[in-house]
Amino acid sequence: MAKGLADSAPLSKMAISKAHGEDSPYFAGWKAYDENPYDPINNPSGVIQMGLAENQVSFDLLEEYLTQHPEAASWGSGISGFRENALFQDYHGLQDFRKAMASFMEKIRGGRAKIDPERIILTAGATAANELLTFILANPGDALLIPTPYYPGFDRDLRWRTGVNIIPVHCDSSNDFQITLEALEDAYSEAKLANITVKGLLLTNPSNPLGKAISRPILEDAFDFAIAKNIHLISDEIYSGSVFSSSEFVSVAEILEARGFDNAERVHIVYSLSKDLGLPGFRVGTVYSYNDRVVTTARRMSSFTLISSQTQKMLASMLSDDTFTEKYIKTNRDRLRKRQKFIVEGLKSAGIECLQGNAGLFCWMNLGPLLDEPTIEGELKVWDLMVNEVRLNISPGSSCHCSEAGWFRVCFANMSQQTLEVALRRIKTFVRKRTRDGRFYLN
Repeated sequence: MAKGLADSAPLSKMAISKAHGEDSPYFAGWKAYDENPYDPINNPSGVIQMGLAENQVSFDLLEEYLTQHPEAASWGSGISGFRENALFQDYHGLQDFRKAMASFMEKIRGGRAKIDPERIILTAGATAANELLTFILANPGDALLIPTPYYPGFDRDLRWRTGVNIIPVHCDSSNDFQITLEALEDAYSEAKLANITVKGLLLTNPSNPLGKAISRPILEDAFDFAIAKNIHLISDEIYSGSVFSSSEFVSVAEILEARGFDNAERVHIVYSLSKDLGLPGFRVGTVYSYNDRVVTTARRMSSFTLISSQTQKMLASMLSDDTFTEKYIKTNRDRLRKRQKFIVEGLKSAGIECLQGNAGLFCWMNLGPLLDEPTIEGELKVWDLMVNEVRLNISPGSSCHCSEAGWFRVCFANMSQQTLEVALRRIKTFVRKRTRDGRFYLN
């Protein structure tokens, strides 16, 4: 029988630290969903998961492809195919898969930027890619600048095991949360005053949680800032294929090509198939760097986060099929655009405004008018009601380090249209009762 914790051998500082960031409301909402998940038949009063940025709107296209091409998911030619997949693969990954990934990334960018397969480092998802880059670019105690609001998981992914700090670049609704040079300078100065060395600026483009692509002028400013401060620029472009129109997305790769690749060695791109292709369970991510030393080091470190050969083989077949990928990219964008329009219009009919977005699997919803007070406490009170009474798991802006109370991220692509309609009805009922006299009634 195990002894009590007080009698057990001590664990590492990492094991007992709180740097994993999973004590935030963002993760607490997931627990509420796990304990009481919505089901239209078996549990119609359960919690609807609107905190999960997962793309299921085009999953039928993947299933259709595999039905038509069963060989893609097989071992190959019998025992020899099994042997080929089962035996050792080097850290580069399968060449066919890296070529297919490069081609897919180019198509997402409308062919406006070239992706070299030899610079692709494969990782087990974007989480591993971002952490790997952080290990390479920064030492424990150094910092990365990240514009707010930002993905809550970054607090875990970038800080927990690396010992690296995050310095928020505070953006606000006065200009739709766009990044400004002034905000970048303020964050950099804050780090210097605290005697913290800034090693990089991390952008999520398109933004999670804003659901909005970063414009070319802002990208240009961010790149110039990185050059002036002699720091790295990381562009997490995990939602680049989920922009509703390819012309609305500008990759940092395009900026580099337009500048003749000057200062390219400080630029690194993170990508994954988890969002655009809706395959988070396959754990497929990439680091794409223009820095030869980073490529070499990242490839060595990727031994800790390898992707199975069978997964690479199947996806190489799928992504190499030009007919499939072109149809998928176009159809997926059309469906996401329609789904986003549906939820934004539904929320507007309830008197709720959203930031005007053009990308992603979520919208940035303003419940500020429903708060008792414009504080984090007021925001979390509404969040608690939403999760435990309305039974919708949405992510409060404070978990994304938003500087203004009342904003929430609401995901819309991880559920059926029917479930989304149920969620909207619950929200409308909540708003109606909340605004009747400033209180929320259960009955």
